[in-house]
Amino acid sequence: MHSVLDLALDCVVGALERTSGPSGVTLHRSPDAGRAQLGDRAFEFNSAVPSGVRFDLLTDATAIELDVRLTVVLPPGMPAAGTVFDLVVDGEPRDPVVATRQSLIFLDPVSGDLETRPAEPVTVRFPLGPGSRERRVELWLPVDATLELLDVRVPAGASVRPAPASGPLWVHHGSSISQCAEADRPTGTWPAIVARAAGLSLVNLGLGGQCHLDPFMARAIRDLPADAISLELGINVLNADSMRERTFVPAFHGFLDTIRDGHPDTPILIITPIVCPAAENRPGPTLVGPDLCVHTVDRPAELAMGALTLTRIRELLTHHVELRRKNGDDRLRLIDGTALFGPEDIADLPDGLHPNAAGYARIAERFLPLSFAGTRPCLPPATSR
Repeated sequence: MHSVLDLALDCVVGALERTSGPSGVTLHRSPDAGRAQLGDRAFEFNSAVPSGVRFDLLTDATAIELDVRLTVVLPPGMPAAGTVFDLVVDGEPRDPVVATRQSLIFLDPVSGDLETRPAEPVTVRFPLGPGSRERRVELWLPVDATLELLDVRVPAGASVRPAPASGPLWVHHGSSISQCAEADRPTGTWPAIVARAAGLSLVNLGLGGQCHLDPFMARAIRDLPADAISLELGINVLNADSMRERTFVPAFHGFLDTIRDGHPDTPILIITPIVCPAAENRPGPTLVGPDLCVHTVDRPAELAMGALTLTRIRELLTHHVELRRKNGDDRLRLIDGTALFGPEDIADLPDGLHPNAAGYARIAERFLPLSFAGTRPCLPPATSR
């Protein structure tokens, strides 16, 4: 086997930046300048989780090896499951490949205490089968671990080159509900399921806990050659209690205004929050309790002015999308998130906030007819309520 790291990096799809360190390369799903401005460790971590990022290449290799360093965050005492990679050959998914060596960060959700257990890098091998013909190979990277890439190898004499785009470019931004760390495999996130079914090339900018209408994320989306854009908004604003109504509304308009500067006619779909029983009619912030479920925090009534519940966030997004449409933006649409995952689905919401693998598959199944048809990006003919 010989190294093709530089060739392989030319085949990466779904990342916005590459950051080179002493031992390897990290594929980030956010712009370097924005992370430097923010200086937030949680944002940095989730940006380095390569949900939706994949190597999409043409090769006649019989196998590919990745040397990677993986890091996962767990509650104290929780056993570490393996980190899952996906292999797709000529459009057909193969069995997932699991790496069992990871650096572990145990984070107490109540106290915030950290315990770190570092681990050495691991080699992940993808057998492609015999034969010398060129095949399209997609290696989908993990959805729940950061990844530092140290090397990529193929057998001596094998060729590697970028594959043509798999379809029109769909750029999606959202929260952990879009990063989908609870999915059972990288192709099992709801954006990945939708993109593969609709024949689209996905850039998934779903960042766990980090969807707060940040201006640098709007600029990143503005500058991408997107054929369709979707934005899953609201839940992180409530989780962190990061905005009141007075700031949420102009931040929403400013985010869209920035995107429209680069995409005046591109279809944009707004997705309001899916169900979260604890926060439907109670404002944030939310905390994870000892039961590892999400709870809201009691606050005095005199501090509730302008505080956002999920019900109010959905009302505001619906109203202001309609306002922009009346003002001429007829390429903007909205889907009510509870039409994708609502009160009848909470059996698949184990922590009260994040769907499980079955829940993400259900979101994808419901999202497809409301958003994309065939291989051409489109939006629903009317607001889904």
